[in-house]
Amino acid sequence: MPNPKRIYLAGPEVFFPATEHQAIVAEKKRLLREYGFEGVDPLDTELAFSDDEAKPERGLRIYQANRELMDSCDAIIANLTPFRGISADPGTVFEVGYMIGQGKPAFGFTLDSRRYRERAGSTELDELSHTIEDFAMSDNLMIEGGISESGGQLFAADQPGEHRFFSAELFRRCVRALADA
Repeated sequence: MPNPKRIYLAGPEVFFPATEHQAIVAEKKRLLREYGFEGVDPLDTELAFSDDEAKPERGLRIYQANRELMDSCDAIIANLTPFRGISADPGTVFEVGYMIGQGKPAFGFTLDSRRYRERAGSTELDELSHTIEDFAMSDNLMIEGGISESGGQLFAADQPGEHRFFSAELFRRCVRALADA
């Protein structure tokens, strides 16, 4: 049997408490194995840090290690649920763009069923009089457009607040779509 395709698991879960992060990643990896895939989490690196290592250097080492993990993967599934604002985590969005830039398919899910414009407010302009985009998409048009053009899909929860941190059903929809691609 050939090696399973490696799937990079992007999302803000890396910022969750360790036990919560580990439980979510374990379930994602289990669901991927059901379809013959191998899940790769950003924290699956073997980085060792010294207490005296400067933070900028440590951050760059983490970036390089995660980029190497992405390079070793065939596709990405990203949690694009709004995080610390009205849009997806910026690091996760970078990872999606990085993978798409390599010609790899991207799939994503959001636990927030509202469209980007709904999350931004009901007016056409923000408090600084800047236009709020309205393309009836789950997030910024570049995120959703890139995912679609890569051959992937973005899945959204059916109801706002339906899931707080993770939905096995939404993740499974991504995995099924990836398996069918």
